[in-house]
Amino acid sequence: MTVLNASGRPFDAVLCDLDNVIRFYDMTHVAKLERVAGLAEGTTARVAYAPEADLPLLLGKISKEEWVDSIVLGLAGEVSQLQARELGTALAEAPFWADDVVVTMLRRVREHMPLVLVTNATLELESDLESLGLSDFADHVVSSARVGVVKPDREIYEIAAEQAEIAMERCLFVDDRLENVEAAVALGMTGVHYRGPEDLQKVLGFVLDVEVARAQRVSGPADRQVGGPLDR
Repeated sequence: MTVLNASGRPFDAVLCDLDNVIRFYDMTHVAKLERVAGLAEGTTARVAYAPEADLPLLLGKISKEEWVDSIVLGLAGEVSQLQARELGTALAEAPFWADDVVVTMLRRVREHMPLVLVTNATLELESDLESLGLSDFADHVVSSARVGVVKPDREIYEIAAEQAEIAMERCLFVDDRLENVEAAVALGMTGVHYRGPEDLQKVLGFVLDVEVARAQRVSGPADRQVGGPLDR
């Protein structure tokens, strides 16, 4: 059960995953290369995200170039070495973008409470956020590659709550991976298994609705123009 505090809020900080919540990747080129190589779509990702290849990257122990080397090794026997490297490089350099709807919601929520990104990421996270225009998006960023621990390990949640300066039972945790959400809930957090913007809209509605109501009060009926040049 979610408990409200004296302010009537169900939580006092938002801890949010990055990939597949805020950031999304375009895998079109990788899929095309897989078809040309005679591989089933998703084969490269399966090899790349296997723990033996992916975990050292997420713990900051290897570079992205070394990760590509491990993908090439994992694809040995399925395609030529040249094709394997082309596939690994395409995956590592896949273009990405940020969901503007989610970014807007979280920016608005940050005006009312701390926002902390909690992500299993690489040593390139800071430059990635800069390229997305999100360098100053959150109050804090907890990256697995920087802290040396990955979700769903308890310690990364503790670090995030400490950064927010909010007790864990007063934190909302948002992630697209159910096991990560379950780990947060086990620690007393409110958890949201993210599948689309509507999941955030629902849980953050108490903040967003307050902003809408405030804007309406500020504008007031006398300030509203009816029948303007674009009204039809």
